[in-house]
Amino acid sequence: MLPRLKTEDVRGIDAYGLKHRARGWGASLIGVADLERLRGIQTEPADLLSGFTRAVSLGVRLSDPVLDAIVDQPTPLYAQHYQKVNALLDDLALRVSLALQSAGGRALPLPASQVLDAANLTSYLSHKAVALAAGLGWQGKSLLLVTPQCGPRVRLVTVLTDVDLAPDTPLANRCGHCRACTEACPAQAIRGVNTTSHYASREEALFFDRCRTKVLDEFAKLPHISGGICGVCVSVCPFGKRGGKKGCNRGGSRGASKRP
Repeated sequence: MLPRLKTEDVRGIDAYGLKHRARGWGASLIGVADLERLRGIQTEPADLLSGFTRAVSLGVRLSDPVLDAIVDQPTPLYAQHYQKVNALLDDLALRVSLALQSAGGRALPLPASQVLDAANLTSYLSHKAVALAAGLGWQGKSLLLVTPQCGPRVRLVTVLTDVDLAPDTPLANRCGHCRACTEACPAQAIRGVNTTSHYASREEALFFDRCRTKVLDEFAKLPHISGGICGVCVSVCPFGKRGGKKGCNRGGSRGASKRP
């Protein structure tokens, strides 16, 4: 087993400094997860987390006007915006990885949106699970990460590292009795079941086949729409709507307000 790198063993890298730099590069949200919270999570390959002790979760806020225009299906503007934000996330992950590596640590950037299993729509690991463990938000009834600052109007990416960055604390679920996403879902795929931390499986929260069929067999065939996107549950979440101008870019980084 590889030894864990302590923060003082690397040159000038700690969670505070990394978060500050990432915000300057364009991150709206950033948090650090202790990978002990994610042991046993499904990954590809199965030993993906081996040798790493932390995961840096980065988020970029989506455009409110783009999301507000979505009613019951994705729009061409959302499809293009989605791709551009994913590209920015990949750039952020690379920059964070290079910073950690230059400081003497190991860092593995994972793609923001690369599907490895088309049938189950899964990738190397769940960016949402990492963000949940990193304290960026909680798991909503739609299975999306819901953040206090901008609801689910955020895309995510992950960097694995062995640098012993100070981890953040997960947040309590705040969805309560809200049924906005459940009632708006065009596939009627959201069961409306709440959770205190996270769901044991996707099927506990969703009728996943309904969601997949709607997205891949119907929405993907719309003009100028490609890939498995919808956006309706993202658009209607009250946390996203009331985030408004305060948004993610003001105080959105976990633990970034003061140096420990």
